[in-house]
Amino acid sequence: MAGYHIERQMAEFGAHIRGWRLVLNLTAQQVSERADITRDTLRRVEKGDPGVGFGNVAQVLRALGILDIAVHAVDPLESDVGRLRAGNLTRKRAR
Repeated sequence: MAGYHIERQMAEFGAHIRGWRLVLNLTAQQVSERADITRDTLRRVEKGDPGVGFGNVAQVLRALGILDIAVHAVDPLESDVGRLRAGNLTRKRAR
């Protein structure tokens, strides 16, 4: 059951990436060229294929201009829990 939940969320993540491409009025060709990946790889990213490399996903996010948003979204210090437990971070972070 847990695997299905992850697959559903990966598909949703991919759909959001495709949504960004459409909102920005970019073609698959434009994004794949900017990300230096094939259109097939972009198609897999947009479908949420868990076999796509993390670097390829990051390249697509960068090509769409949203990599900073994604990095910010997973920053533990941007959440209440993260700030409350900041002492658990093992190294100082540059701000």
